[in-house]
Amino acid sequence: MEWSLKPAEELAAALRAGAVSSVELTDEAIDRIEREDKAVNAICVPDFDRARAAARAADRARARGEDRPLLGIPVTVKESYDVAGLPTTWGMPQHREFRPADDAVQVSRLKAAGAVVLGKTNVPLGLQDIQTFNEIYGTTGNPWDHDRTAGGSSGGSAAALACGFGALSIGSDLAGSLRTPAHFCGIHAHKPTLGLAAPRGMVAPPGPALPVDLDLAVVGPMARTARDLALLLDVMAGPDPLTAGKAHQVALPSARHERLSDFRVLVLDEHPLLPTGAAVRAGVHRVAAALTGGGARVEWHSGLLPDLAEAATLYMQLLISGAVARFPIDDEQLRARVAGLSEDDRSLDAVRLRAMVFSHHDWLAANHRRELHRHGWRQFFAEFDAVVCPITPTPAFPHDHSPNPMERRIDIDGAGYPYFDQLVWAGVATMPGLPATAIPAGRSPEGLPVGVQLIGPMFEDRTPLRLAELLEHEIGGFQAPR
Repeated sequence: MEWSLKPAEELAAALRAGAVSSVELTDEAIDRIEREDKAVNAICVPDFDRARAAARAADRARARGEDRPLLGIPVTVKESYDVAGLPTTWGMPQHREFRPADDAVQVSRLKAAGAVVLGKTNVPLGLQDIQTFNEIYGTTGNPWDHDRTAGGSSGGSAAALACGFGALSIGSDLAGSLRTPAHFCGIHAHKPTLGLAAPRGMVAPPGPALPVDLDLAVVGPMARTARDLALLLDVMAGPDPLTAGKAHQVALPSARHERLSDFRVLVLDEHPLLPTGAAVRAGVHRVAAALTGGGARVEWHSGLLPDLAEAATLYMQLLISGAVARFPIDDEQLRARVAGLSEDDRSLDAVRLRAMVFSHHDWLAANHRRELHRHGWRQFFAEFDAVVCPITPTPAFPHDHSPNPMERRIDIDGAGYPYFDQLVWAGVATMPGLPATAIPAGRSPEGLPVGVQLIGPMFEDRTPLRLAELLEHEIGGFQAPR
């Protein structure tokens, strides 16, 4: 029996029943990687010897009567997480020899839950792209079409799951880095509420793994089913034991509803600043039809929805100013370019350029406007339970490795738009810190996966996760690449 594409929940049941051993699962996963990953290049740092040792230890633990949430289940980890003894490079050649001495908090939690770590998955340079390629490990292809991207920055993890290289993976999301690869590869992912899962040890090398609170960025689970997302989120959730974890524990509220007919959902298929491609629009409509058919209350417009155009501007300001703070660039040259902008230019390209020279005062002003949006979302979620909307405007696009991403274009039904404008949909949830679950929503006419995101109320992560589970039964979920 082949186990590699089965859900983690099913593997756990089989392990408990004695129908399979962790050693068998791990050997099968490793054989599959060695046989098939040359074409996709998802696993950039294999750790097979330690994985086999961990599988043997898991089987011994189970024989002693132990039972942990992920005991004996093969998983992968995004390259950007510290794993003791393995390189953490973020795709940056100057750090190819950096090997942290300690595991990231989330890697420690995986291991404590009994997971078997097969290795690390590929990332873009500095985690700064919607594609996954770098000089150290090369390019990760989309399992459905190797000439197209798997997405980024958790593209290696999404491709690995689609190919059956482990049952679960952990990634991160600042600009859709969990949701976009899930959408492009046909899997599930969950961007948790900002601050729900401790990120320590998911840090650019060679920086120390400090217990800092990140702005916008989160760490989160990836899987092939919605129930597996919830299983892994329960392992990941909780504050850092070095800080708030000394005084607090997480107790997420239950989902607002258990039946599809009880959900109140706003569906969005248009953004004021960027068109939605036909294939993605069809995916949104497919989900809307399933909601309506299941008896949910579905609306297409609401005056309670915070302004999406302003939200996109705020998101770009916070995102780009933060990125420049982490990876500084030529300030004098930038200021000259900003000074040359017309005062009337309110394009997202201009917003991004101005954000590169933000002062602390500028950032505080943007942050204040963010708080106003958060207040608006609280009012919105008093009347609705979730928002359904695109993740990006298109399915996976062909590899584009032109060196200046600011000059790249994204093709939407034959028309070109600035490459980073496609992040406006990711920002709907990221800017205010809301949870968002990415789910498969069918295929494009070319056979490429199409996903949508389900955005829920802050710290009510179980609500979009439950909705994702219910929709999985209505429209189908993961399908293996053909």
